[in-house]
Amino acid sequence: MPERSPETHVIDYRAAEQLLAARDARGAIRLLDSVITAHPENTAARLLRARAFFLSAQLRPAELEFQIVLEREPDNAFAHFALGRTLERASRPDEALRHFRLAAALEPRPEFLAAARFASNGENGGSGV
Repeated sequence: MPERSPETHVIDYRAAEQLLAARDARGAIRLLDSVITAHPENTAARLLRARAFFLSAQLRPAELEFQIVLEREPDNAFAHFALGRTLERASRPDEALRHFRLAAALEPRPEFLAAARFASNGENGGSGV
């Protein structure tokens, strides 16, 4: 196997982005594994791999990767939202809601607000929850 270089890892990362966009999550994970092995501190690669795990329904690995991202970037609204989706899909709604609310507080995007049940569409019935 040829020597891996930082440039090769960038190419692998970009290729993994393309594979994920094409919904080939497993292919993206394979490329990202070597990138993360060489650069475990690379939060962007970990976030992309977490998304790939989620897309391939590997919920526990996705959860762990999102948690690593959030340890390093606790103000990453997208990571909170994606972790919330992961926990929701794993039938852990109370934990999910906490992350949805953190995402919405950090960045009040419509999808974050709706997931956090902060949307003003009356779905909360005025309960404040």
